[in-house]
Amino acid sequence: MRIVFGGTPEFAAHHLDALIAANCRVVGVFTQPDRPAGRGKKLTASPVKALAQNHSLPVFQPPSLRDPDAQHQLANLKPDLFIVVAYGLLLPQAVLDIPRFGCINVHASLLPRWRGAAPIQRAIEAGDTETGITIMQMDAGLDTGDMLLEIRCPITAQDTGGSLHDRLAQLGPPALLDTLTLLAKGELQPTAQDGNLATYAAKITKEEAAIDWQRDAVHIDRQVRAFNPFPVAFARLGEAHLRIWAAAPVDIVSDKPPGTVITVGDGGITVACGRGALKIHEAQLPGKKRLPVADILRGNPTLFTVGDRLE
Repeated sequence: MRIVFGGTPEFAAHHLDALIAANCRVVGVFTQPDRPAGRGKKLTASPVKALAQNHSLPVFQPPSLRDPDAQHQLANLKPDLFIVVAYGLLLPQAVLDIPRFGCINVHASLLPRWRGAAPIQRAIEAGDTETGITIMQMDAGLDTGDMLLEIRCPITAQDTGGSLHDRLAQLGPPALLDTLTLLAKGELQPTAQDGNLATYAAKITKEEAAIDWQRDAVHIDRQVRAFNPFPVAFARLGEAHLRIWAAAPVDIVSDKPPGTVITVGDGGITVACGRGALKIHEAQLPGKKRLPVADILRGNPTLFTVGDRLE
């Protein structure tokens, strides 16, 4: 089949790499325009673009697929199939109609659970114990198309957004290749989603990474893990912006107001929450590297004291 691939971040690049390694006939790659990155805000190619260029594949970077010129570029490639993985652009019906076998999407959740932009983080934040990869036949809705293949994956109490991303990035490519094999054989069995079970995984914002100490410690722990490595949960100690990379709920009953530091030492600091307490194990001070709290305390022995309030 003549395959066109659409994707942008590292997660998508894993899938393009698998297609290339399997000698699939990738005739073009669509990815988002270069974005400013780093301290110098230099325009930087996406991981998908960099990989495509390394393999001399034609690259297209339209800002929108609603543009007739972009649709014309796709049609000129005469694709049998358009494979989309974390592309970040909506596909209008005019694009869905171009490939002979339509468009399929690799989505990092067990649909219809967590449709939308941030399924990995939202699954951890919500306390889900299982997620996975769904290969879906795309339609004009947001992740509403028929499901073609599903791979399940447990979520552990130690998983972060980063660790779960990496595990799903390993599960997705073989699932995609299996889907292509079944498609070529005419053996795919599409299954309609139950829209009544759908939840929406909204895009993550930096503002929602602020910790509300009025919430229970279990929820805050999930927030910390979900937002590691981006955007990273944070709190304020006076004027200092404290990024919290790793923490865990502890079985301590405290009558102190939420946000109060109730213990210092023994590998971390413990903070009272609306219910229970949270022990912070790894953090980052402004302008510094992320470090175990024990190391921060050795260099700043008076930074945290019992009774301090985190906001």
